[in-house]
Order: sequence, then C-alpha cells, then structure tokens
Amino acid sequence: MRNALKITSVLATAGLALSVAACGSSGSSASSDPNAALTVIASPTPHAEILNYVKDNLAAKAGLKLDVKVVTDYVTPNTAVQDGSADANYFQHVPYLEDFNKKHGTDIVSVEAVHLEPLGLYSKKVKAATELADGATVGIPNDATNEGRALKLLADNNVITLKDGAGTAATPADVTGNPKNLKWKELDAAQLPRSLDDVDAAVINGNYALDSGLKPATDAILLEKADGNPYANILAVKKGKEGDARVQKLAELLHSDEVKKFITDKYQGSVIAAF
Repeated sequence: MRNALKITSVLATAGLALSVAACGSSGSSASSDPNAALTVIASPTPHAEILNYVKDNLAAKAGLKLDVKVVTDYVTPNTAVQDGSADANYFQHVPYLEDFNKKHGTDIVSVEAVHLEPLGLYSKKVKAATELADGATVGIPNDATNEGRALKLLADNNVITLKDGAGTAATPADVTGNPKNLKWKELDAAQLPRSLDDVDAAVINGNYALDSGLKPATDAILLEKADGNPYANILAVKKGKEGDARVQKLAELLHSDEVKKFITDKYQGSVIAAF
C-alpha cells in the first residue's frame, strides 16, 4: 500500500486469486436478498477471527447467514466490495479508506468502528527505542496512511520530529528532526514482520504482528495509545448498502457484549474493542 497503493507481494497476489475464486465459485457473492448469506472479506487476524466468532456463536440466533472470506492484502477487500463480489469488508481504518476512495474513485463507506489494533515498533536487536544506534534502519509501512501513522508513533515518543501539519499523510520527507539519523526501509505492511531480521526495528500493524506470532501488548517496544485514536478498524460497505438489514444485523452483533468479551479475553490488550 505505497503512495500509489501498489501491492507487489506474493501474498497479495495469492489473496486476490483466493478472493475472486472463492466469491465467484461458491455462490456466495454479494446479494441484496435478506435471506442470502452476507459475504464479508476480512484480514485473517483479528478480523476474520472476530467474524467467525460471530458466525459460530451469535449469527444463527440472530437469523444471519454469514460467509467469511479471508485475504491477506489491503486492496482486494475494497475492490471486491466496489465491484459487488462481496457485501462488506472488515480490515481497514477510516484514514486508509478515505485515501483509497480518493485514489481509486471508489465509494465505500464506514458502517461502524469495531476495534483498534495498536501500531507498534518491534525489534530483535534492541529492547528500547532509545537503544537504536546512530544510522539504524527502521522498517515502516509504504502505504500513504499507515506510513504517516508509523512516523507519528515515532514522533509521539520523541524518536523523531515531524513538520507541523504533516498529519496522517506524513512521509520521511516530513521528518524535520532525526537525532539518530535513522534510515527508512519502506515495505508493504504484510512484509514488515519478516523484515525484522534485516532491519534494526520495524513499525508493524497490529494484525500483521499477531499473524506472525508477536504480541503487541508485550513485545512492542513502542505502542500506540487507544485514547483519541482515529485508527479503529471498521465494518465497511459500498455506499447505499448501509441500510441492508443483514449489514445492520452484523453491525449490531459486532457491537455486542459477547464480542467485546471475546476481544478482551482472546487478545489481552493486543486488540481493543472500540465501542
């Protein structure tokens, strides 16, 4: 997800193929029929895990048929919702969605926020950001919104300073203070956990950290705070489908006490309910 939102990883290609095949051949593509299954595309962790908890424990009683499709990239979920091969997705935060819509001409909207995955700085070489050596290499996501978010994490912890007003669109060009002369390695977000052997530290999205066996609450040497955080992950649909009864039913279930308890118990602070 770099500035042009290019996906070059093998995982992304595989995810696209999986999504097209699964949604096209299973007979579970998007439908407005209130009795049809609601097809939702999600990242593996924690999104699909949360959806599958709903599917296995809450959906039937609520009269909802839920079909969960898992992909590993950050483009397929939105293109599938836009072209109608899926009803909804659950993988992104609002700043990323707004950037995607602007760059791709899509009209996808948020239904509601469900959870926050704190972004963290991880390292196999140091135990604190203050231990990073002069000239250390730091991996950061290469998509427009998460790159800015990663740099803000470092700025909020006095590792670097950013130009006033840089906001969520910050890039390394907006770094005005870099006392450790850090070097940036911009990578697809999904590749960052695998980069830890090759860099001194990396800023990793919560879902990819969890996928790789990292525990944000205990393994991150810096971690985002939840208070006032705009990066809660959302259930999203193509504009006009917000009123779909199945979407509203899923939204209600995702905001249930049962789901909040599931998130709290399973992720132990590495994923936080946003409701």
